Amino acid sequence: MKAETLQFGGFRLDCSNYELSRRGHSLPLERKPMELLILLATHPGQLVTRSEIAAALWGSDVFVDTHSGINTAIRKIRHILRDDSDEPRFIQTVLGRGYRFIGQIETVPASVEIPAVSAPVDSPPPSITRLVAGHLRSRALLLGLIVCAAAVALLAALHQRSIHSPTRIHSLAVLPLENLSGDPQQDYLADGMTDELITALARSSTLSIVPRSSVMQFKGAHRPPDEVARALHVDGLIEGSVTRSGDNAHVNAQLIGIPNDTLLWAQSYDRSVGDSVRLPSDIALTVARRLQSVAAQPAPPAVVNAAAHDAYLRGRYLWFNNKNEEAGKYFRKATELQPDYAPGWAGLAYYFGLGAVSGGQDPRICVPGAKAAALKAVQLDDSLPEAHLTLGGGYMFDWNLQGAQSELDRATQLNPSFADPYHLRAKLDLALNLNAKAIEEQRTAMELDPFEQPWAMASILKSARQYDAAIQDAQQRLEALPNNDLLYKELGEVYDRKGEYDKAVQAWEKMELLEGHNSNAATIRNTYQRGGWTALIKSFIADDEKQSATAYVSPFDLARYHAQLGEREKALSLLDEAYQQRSPQLLWIQTDPAFDFLHQDARYRSLVRQIGLPPSY
Repeated sequence: MKAETLQFGGFRLDCSNYELSRRGHSLPLERKPMELLILLATHPGQLVTRSEIAAALWGSDVFVDTHSGINTAIRKIRHILRDDSDEPRFIQTVLGRGYRFIGQIETVPASVEIPAVSAPVDSPPPSITRLVAGHLRSRALLLGLIVCAAAVALLAALHQRSIHSPTRIHSLAVLPLENLSGDPQQDYLADGMTDELITALARSSTLSIVPRSSVMQFKGAHRPPDEVARALHVDGLIEGSVTRSGDNAHVNAQLIGIPNDTLLWAQSYDRSVGDSVRLPSDIALTVARRLQSVAAQPAPPAVVNAAAHDAYLRGRYLWFNNKNEEAGKYFRKATELQPDYAPGWAGLAYYFGLGAVSGGQDPRICVPGAKAAALKAVQLDDSLPEAHLTLGGGYMFDWNLQGAQSELDRATQLNPSFADPYHLRAKLDLALNLNAKAIEEQRTAMELDPFEQPWAMASILKSARQYDAAIQDAQQRLEALPNNDLLYKELGEVYDRKGEYDKAVQAWEKMELLEGHNSNAATIRNTYQRGGWTALIKSFIADDEKQSATAYVSPFDLARYHAQLGEREKALSLLDEAYQQRSPQLLWIQTDPAFDFLHQDARYRSLVRQIGLPPSY
């Protein structure tokens, strides 16, 4: 079959010159994926088996892992075409057999022979590369003249585009970089580079950059750019891929202008894993310059140990996937491999801080650990917002409320779009009885990053005792995130505080089911049905006391359960134990109605004063 210039879905495939383009802009595609795309596109509607692909691309005289090679090539083709394997527009998978090109094609005839796929497998056709090579040599002189003329035209086009296109981009989203390595264990690298590119753009440009959590919902979605841009309220997108092979990383990135779906810039990078540390910063600066939006540049980053950086990325990946204990090991490894690596220390502070505030780890270990790690991060890099955020959290958990306020303000100054400092300030305001201010702070956090902590507004409203508003907020967010277990947790706690126990049990049961704890869900339901609310609270106490034999259990949690049962002496004794441990949860003791019956008790009032809280009784 003769090679042709093929057009489909806005793409143009020049089979003679091995070039794929869209709207006149060349798209980066490696040799084998390009050969496979040509093979499929020149046989539209026809099943091309995997054995036929292997024979056409590699021949029978070369030993390679064609199975993995074909899978990787297909992934790269789909990525560059923005095709979805579940709802394909171009490449259809025929399970167990091969692939079929299903796009509508327009052709411009040429004169180069392409191998027919009907050749028997035991006599494979020569590879596409060998067939095209001779033709290309014969046209070399003509192509040289054409290239010179095209270069002049391209420079004019680039100049014209540079006048108009960049000024349109004021807000930008970095879509999750796709892992094309064929190894799911490399997801951490693609996600980590996405995260670092977002951070680098926020620091290197004057653009409004969409936060990580908002873009991660589009991971693997392969939705049209204009649809994604509308959902994220941006007028520009960066998309790309990461392929790791051994110690080498190949990164593709491209910048797309919306609403015209214009390719403004594209670049491929081949780096060793060690040299890829600065790649997100390099890409961010290139994009900022391209869009004429360069911010004041920070000092050049310090040299980073590649292994320490890799450990940090693994820790971040695990932390975002709610595996805090595993994340902590990698953060610690990063600091051991490079003791002057500030992000590693900030990551370690995140690990300790989450353990402290959740009540899941002993605050006598976690609070000093969080504070020490955060102080180290700030000393190493005072310009790192995450370092000041974690130090603010460390101070707050240690009941140093003034120091916490100062550090959280500093984090916001360094990155005004950083949502987490607003959330922690909202928690701080609750402890200080500044409920209206807390709600406003959390509203700002939600506006900046609505997907990072979708349960947080309901939590703040709950602590401010605005129960109906908290229920309404949680239910509205559940419409968009019906499988978010933490929203059901907050909803259950609101119903608990409001005294609507049937609804609280239903919410907690749903939470346990979403977390895969079916037996826990059944226990909660059956215990409540048999003995009511009192029986359920007593079962929680029994479970915690049993767990305390092998793991840390917060005395504050036990104090609250006993307070719910009206057991004054037991509740006060456990609160005193929590105070001796300096439990961070005590900061919000006055927001919980379970302790209201203790307000007139001198021991309770003394506890509030010693923590340093303004009394609300």
